[in-house]
Amino acid sequence: MGEKAILVEWPERIDETVLEDVLRFRHIIREKYGNACELVPAYHSLLVIFRKLSDTDKEIKILRSLYPERKHKSLKRRLWYIPVCYEAGFGLDTDTLISEKGLTAETLISLHTGAEYTVYAIGFLPGFMYLGGLDPGLYAPRREEPRLKVPKGAVGIGGKQTGIYPQESPGGWNIIGNSPIPLFDVSAKKPCRIRVGDKVKFFPVRKAEYDLIAIETATGVYKIKKEEWHD
Repeated sequence: MGEKAILVEWPERIDETVLEDVLRFRHIIREKYGNACELVPAYHSLLVIFRKLSDTDKEIKILRSLYPERKHKSLKRRLWYIPVCYEAGFGLDTDTLISEKGLTAETLISLHTGAEYTVYAIGFLPGFMYLGGLDPGLYAPRREEPRLKVPKGAVGIGGKQTGIYPQESPGGWNIIGNSPIPLFDVSAKKPCRIRVGDKVKFFPVRKAEYDLIAIETATGVYKIKKEEWHD
């Protein structure tokens, strides 16, 4: 992958077992190389970007020798609880989706908040999470005509995945709500707190609570609830 990077690939499927293997291997590589390389995991691949890469074949041999060690590494897992307001004004495509699928708005919200999602990749925009685990009843193709402006915090469905727009941008996902939680802060030590491999659970809030959380977040009072464990 260019002059300074090596791409490691797994079977091409969206599978949590594959992703966990990717993350365990990333952990082993980080222990070996430290800050000498940057690691970018996603779905079924791991991009290893070296600060200096003089002998690609040598580094590939080292990576191959390190791979068996990933079996002995546990993963630190985190589950984040993110509030979403699904009320009118936020769900730009809700009426269309419930009409096409024969659902009620309450059922759509129940299905969307009932799942525990896995962060398979972060990209497209800084902090944009591609979340797997969507209920099949909510699968929906991207819009034929993308919007030129999707609001910051918009929660959408694209194909078999869901996600949140961390900034205002063009986008073609079906928008069903909005979250007041900022997912990317360029001024923070860690601009994106949520990582590939983490879990996300949405919970519904009313407009008044949404507004309160937005104020508390802006003043640094609100803390996202999360759980941590190792497996």
